[in-house]
Amino acid sequence: MRRGLSDVVLQNMIVDVYGECGNIDYAVQTFESIQFKDVVSWTSMISAYVHNGLANEALELFHILNKTNIHPDSIALKSALSAASSLSALKYGKEIHGFIIRHNFSEGSIASSLVDMYSRCGMVENAHTIFKSIQSKDLVLWTSMINAYGMHDHGKVAIDLFNKMKENLTPDHVAFLSVLYACSHSGLTAEGRQFFEIMKYEYQLEPWPEHYACLVDLLGRANCLEEAFEFVKSMQMAPAAEIWCALLRACQVHSNQELGEIAVQKLLELGSTNPGHYVLVSNVFSAKGRCKDAEKIRSRMKERGLKKSPGCSWIEVGNGIHTFMARDKCHPECHHITKKLDQITEKLEKEGGYIAQTKFVLHNVEENEKVKMLYGHSERLAIAYGLLKTAEQTPIRVTKNLRVCGDCHTFCKLVSKLFGRELLVRDANRFHHFEDGVCSCGDFW
Repeated sequence: MRRGLSDVVLQNMIVDVYGECGNIDYAVQTFESIQFKDVVSWTSMISAYVHNGLANEALELFHILNKTNIHPDSIALKSALSAASSLSALKYGKEIHGFIIRHNFSEGSIASSLVDMYSRCGMVENAHTIFKSIQSKDLVLWTSMINAYGMHDHGKVAIDLFNKMKENLTPDHVAFLSVLYACSHSGLTAEGRQFFEIMKYEYQLEPWPEHYACLVDLLGRANCLEEAFEFVKSMQMAPAAEIWCALLRACQVHSNQELGEIAVQKLLELGSTNPGHYVLVSNVFSAKGRCKDAEKIRSRMKERGLKKSPGCSWIEVGNGIHTFMARDKCHPECHHITKKLDQITEKLEKEGGYIAQTKFVLHNVEENEKVKMLYGHSERLAIAYGLLKTAEQTPIRVTKNLRVCGDCHTFCKLVSKLFGRELLVRDANRFHHFEDGVCSCGDFW
C-alpha cells in the first residue's frame, strides 16, 4: 500500500490472506477499501466469513451481492451454500438453489454442495432429488449423499448406496469414513467391522484416526467395550484424543468405570488443545461426585487458555434466523417466548409425567437452581419460539452448537408426542428426528 501497488487483484489476495489467518477485521477493512469490486472481491470476502465461522455475515454479504450487477461464480455459490448449511438456513439455501437453476450452474461440485446443504437443513429427500438429477456422478457427490443418509440414521440406505457406488468408482478415505459413520449412528456393528476390514485389506487404505474413532464409537454403542479397548491397543499408530473420547463416552453410557478411568488418563496424558475433551472429563468426574477432580480439570483448561463454547441454538422462522443462548433474555419477544415455554413445560409435567433430571446439571448449585438452568437451555427457547410462530403440523427445525443433554432429549420427545409436531434437532454430533415421542437416535448419541 505504501508503494501504491494495491490494485484490485492484490487487494483480493490480501482479503484471502487475512481470512485464512483468522483476522476477519482486517479482511473487512481491505474489502471495503476496494473501490471497484469484482466477482473475486465478493467471493474472497464471503469465503473469509465462512472460513471464520461467520455464516450469518456470509449470507448477508451474498444477498447484497445479488443486488449488484455482478453475478456470483461457482466458488461464491459454494461458500454461500456452506454458510446456509452451517446455520440450517433452509430458506436461504432454497434461494441460492433457485439462483443456481436460473443461471444454469450444473457442475458436480455445486450439486455436492446442494446435497450437503439440504441434508444439513434436515431435508434428506431434497438432497436425494438433487443427487438423482445429476447424470454423471463423481466420487464427491456419491460421498455427500452417503454422508447425508448417515446423518439422518438411514444406515442401510447409505450402505446400499456405497455398494452401488463402488461398482463404477473406487472409494477413498472420505467415502469409507462416511459409510462407517452411517453404520455407527444406525447401530450396524457387523457391517461397520466389515467395511473397516475392506478398506484396509481390499483397497489397501491405511485408516486415519477418524476411521479408528468411528469404529470405537460403533463398538461402544453396541456395548462391546472390551473389544473396543483391544482394538485401540492393537492400533499401529498412537491413538488420537478423539479415539479415547469415543471410548470414554461409551464407558459413561454403559457405566464401565474401569475402562473409563483408563480412557480419562490417556486423554489427559495427550494434553489436548480441544476444550471439549476437558469438558467431557470434567463432566465424567462431576457425575461421579468427584467435584475436586472436576475443578482441577477446569483449572487446567483456564491455565491453557481454553474455554467451553456457550450453548447456542438457532431456528429459521419467516425471513430470519433467530438465535438463543441459554436462559436468553435478549430476544425482542423474550416475554412471549418465556411464557410459551412455561406453558409447554406445565403440559409436559401434567400429561407426560415430565420431571427435570437434574443429574445432567454438573454445576455445584442448589437443586432449584439446577431445574432453572435446565428449563433455560437454548434449544428449549428455540422450540418454544417455533411452536409460537409456525403453523400447526409443520416440522420445527432447530440447530445447536453443542450436544443435546439427556433432559432436553426427554423434553423433545415429549413435545413431539403431546404437541403432535415433528422436531428435527441437529446438535454437534448428529441429527435427532423426534416424532410421536420417539427419537431416531434410539436414545444413544
